[in-house]
Formats: sequence, structure tokens, C-alpha cells
Amino acid sequence: MTMWRHRPLLGYGLAVVLCGAALALRLVADDMLPPGFPYLTFFPAVVITAFVAGTGPGAVASVLSFFAAWYFFVPPLHSFALPPGAAAAQGFFALVVVVDVALIAAMHRANDRLHAEQQRTAALYDRQKMLFQELQHRVANSMTFVASILHFQKRLASAEPARAVGALDEAQQRIGIMARVHRRLYDPAAVDRPLAEHFAALCADVIAGSNRADIRCETQVAPVQLDLTRLIALSLFVSELVTNSLKHAFADRPAGCIRLTLAEEGAMLVLTLADDGRGLPPDYA
Repeated sequence: MTMWRHRPLLGYGLAVVLCGAALALRLVADDMLPPGFPYLTFFPAVVITAFVAGTGPGAVASVLSFFAAWYFFVPPLHSFALPPGAAAAQGFFALVVVVDVALIAAMHRANDRLHAEQQRTAALYDRQKMLFQELQHRVANSMTFVASILHFQKRLASAEPARAVGALDEAQQRIGIMARVHRRLYDPAAVDRPLAEHFAALCADVIAGSNRADIRCETQVAPVQLDLTRLIALSLFVSELVTNSLKHAFADRPAGCIRLTLAEEGAMLVLTLADDGRGLPPDYA
């Protein structure tokens, strides 16, 4: 039915063919029927056309049937004269076919909405399935990353026991930031969220987790869309860069600004993160 409804020539051709068939059948049955019943074979033609081909062809079938029945089967025959007695029958036919076509059109609209909803549900299921698989993979990677952080901080504490508390605090901060990043990324709406909004919120999370409310973050992001795998990798990378800026660039400064830019350059995306912190030491090589 979808093919007939979305190809107008087929739909209107069906209307003409069915009305012709209804006329031929009514002419053949004329001698077998009692007087009257001019519209007997035309009702099915209208209903089938509207059901298969849609509202437009159904309306055409209604008009063709109305005039064919009027001309061939409403006395006086082979004329469009309208005697008083025939007006009520023709009005009844017109009312019935209008109601039929309207009801079938409403059914088609409901069916189209149902089909669209089924497609949306299937797409959401596929996305949820993909997110779950990605989540399993990323959780394993995250656990490895957490283990690496703790191992690194353990080495620092072993080398300088006085820094043990600070090492644990730093590990806690990094793990907390990573948890915020993952919570935001695994929101089902993450893939559809604009990148500018996503990275602004991500930077705000990292800054909030670092207790540096005096640092602001400005973002300028191209209106592009990334798949979930690239979005996760880039988000973790950005969170690490922002963390390093907060830790090193503003260590002795009460305020500052971090600027994140993601720009399109041909077929590539270029990520730039800069700050107005103290910069590199003079003897840095």
C-alpha cells in the first residue's frame, strides 16, 4: 500500500481502472438487478481505491463513480438531468463516500504515526544497544585508567612519604573528574547534544571538581557531529588538558581563563586549548 500511496500516477491510475471495472460490472448486472441500485458496484471501488492509494485517488474515484452512476443508471438515462427523486439518493452516495474516504484517511494517518514511532523505537533500541556495548568497553578501560592513577600516586608517595595525602587527594580529584565525564557522555542524548554545549559543560565540570571557581572557560566549537567513540576519546583528552591547566598554569594565580577551540580545517578538526596562566618557565627546553 505504501508504494501506491507514494506514487501518484499509480494511485490515480488505480482509481480510473477500478471505476471503469465498477461501471462495466454494473452494466453487466443491470438486467439482473431490480430498478434502482445505481451505486451498488461503485462503493467498493471508492473504498478499495482510498484504502490502497490514499485520499487523493479515493476522492477521484468518488467523483468518477458519482458522475458515472448519474449518467448511466439514474433516470433519465444517459443524461445529467436531476429529477427530484434522485437528488436524495445522490446526496446519500456523496455523504457515504466522503465519510468512507475521511475514515480511511484518518486510519492512514494513524498507521503512519505508528510506523514512525516504531522506527524511532527501533533507532533508540539500536542506540541503547550501542551505548551499552560501548559502556562495557569504556568501563574496562576506565578501571585500567584508575589503576594506573593509583599506581602512579603510590610511586609518588613511596618516593616522598610527606606527599602521600596530597597524592591521594590528586587521585581522588582525577577519578571524580573522570566519573563526571562518563556520566555526561553516557546520557542517551549525548550524541545529539551540540558539541559547543557539551564541551562548555565538560569544562565546567572539571573546573567545579578542581574547586577553582575563579577560573572561567570559553569555548568556540564548530557545528559538527562526532560519533560516540570519538566524542568519548576527545572528551577525556580535553578533561586532562583542562586539569593540567588548572593544576600548573594557575597554581599561583587567583583567577584566569581557559580557551577551548575546535575548528574545521578542510577534512580535519583542529583542537586548541590555551590559557592565560603563567606559561612555561624560562629554562624550559
